[in-house]
Amino acid sequence: MNAKRRVTAASSTVLLAATLVLGTASGASAAPQDCSYTIANLTASSFCASGTGEHRIFVMQRHFLPEVGQIPIYGPWQPVGTVSSTGITPHEILYVQIQRRG
Repeated sequence: MNAKRRVTAASSTVLLAATLVLGTASGASAAPQDCSYTIANLTASSFCASGTGEHRIFVMQRHFLPEVGQIPIYGPWQPVGTVSSTGITPHEILYVQIQRRG
């Protein structure tokens, strides 16, 4: 087999393998989707409308006393279609995340 045919054959094999991997990944990628969160009255909540698996709200806050540092607050894991909610402190919010697991 000449060099050009070997390169073509090798490229075809790599492309076929990549297609098989991508083709099988679509069924497993149904993690929670269409997610949003709200912060109101010292309560943080998340909601995911589609997909499968669970989600929870996560809020990182900074205590007003520097020596105390950051305050991580987690809501409970909840299935898609239900709300994950938790109380938060009146301290500064550094960031909010919706954590998801399939």
